[in-house]
Amino acid sequence: MKQKIAVLGAGSWGTALAMVLVENGHDVIIWGHKETQINEINTHHTNAHYLKEITLPSKLKGTSDLKECVKDADAVLFVVPTKAMRDVSNQFNQVCDNQPVIIHASKGLEQDSHKRITEILEEEISPNHRQAIVVLSGPSHAEEVAVKDVTTITAASNSMQAAEYVQRLFSNDYFRVYTNSDVIGVEMGAALKNIIALGSGALHGLGYGDNARAAIMTRGLAEISRLGVAMGANPLTFIGLSGVGDLAVTCASEHSRNFRAGYLLGKGNSLDDVLNNMGMIVEGVYTTKAAYQLAQERHIEMPITEAIYDVIYNHTDVPTTVKNIMLREHKSEQEL
Repeated sequence: MKQKIAVLGAGSWGTALAMVLVENGHDVIIWGHKETQINEINTHHTNAHYLKEITLPSKLKGTSDLKECVKDADAVLFVVPTKAMRDVSNQFNQVCDNQPVIIHASKGLEQDSHKRITEILEEEISPNHRQAIVVLSGPSHAEEVAVKDVTTITAASNSMQAAEYVQRLFSNDYFRVYTNSDVIGVEMGAALKNIIALGSGALHGLGYGDNARAAIMTRGLAEISRLGVAMGANPLTFIGLSGVGDLAVTCASEHSRNFRAGYLLGKGNSLDDVLNNMGMIVEGVYTTKAAYQLAQERHIEMPITEAIYDVIYNHTDVPTTVKNIMLREHKSEQEL
């Protein structure tokens, strides 16, 4: 059944997901705060800064008017950076005129509060302006979804009815959606894998090969599971699409901005130079701080996260950091 979908966030991932929804026959309008970008979407059917050489569907419409975007929407998809999520969801709450299903496809933890995105949405959006909240996450690069590469991701919600609704909205012959009831696990996996991707990129920048990348991904997954389970997640979630799947794609591809940022750090660039040259938000930089603080509060051992925190926030030398983590006290692989 044709639905009206509002997509909040006109970056690469928001645009790619909007393209999938248009492909599936829905009435889709995408919101962004940059008037020039919205004009480009409506006039030229491109979003060149985020998706180069991609032609957008002519039926995809853009607006910088949030109230217009969400009016009478059946579902609202939030795809904005974590640091903007609270502000945008608050704005949405003020202009919403009905009770849509809320979906989010962002990956991160809020600074200071360390809250997951679902928790932010629950706090900022009145129950009168939302039905269930659904997390859409998994191994997916916007650049590949935009050209219809085969992709599988997860829709997670406390309401299986809502998760199945989102599954129907998005699923087609190149974009397959599975359902999951573990919201905490899916959100924690989505956020924390960006930290490990920074480390994977840094190792690549230093010239290390596949052995090192396999090591950081495997031990990184152990850290993600450790903290995620402490937060209430199902450990099995971390061997699924939003766990090992998302970790693998983010740690091994130059499409990943977190991998690219880590690569530049490994090459000796300063963090300020890296962030200034990326042109997009590098969520892993901010999630590292939140995860490090969470681990300290809960006494969870996360040596890779701690090492990346030291590189980013204490300006520790990257090669020395790698050597130090390799020379840590010997452990059993099965230690939790």
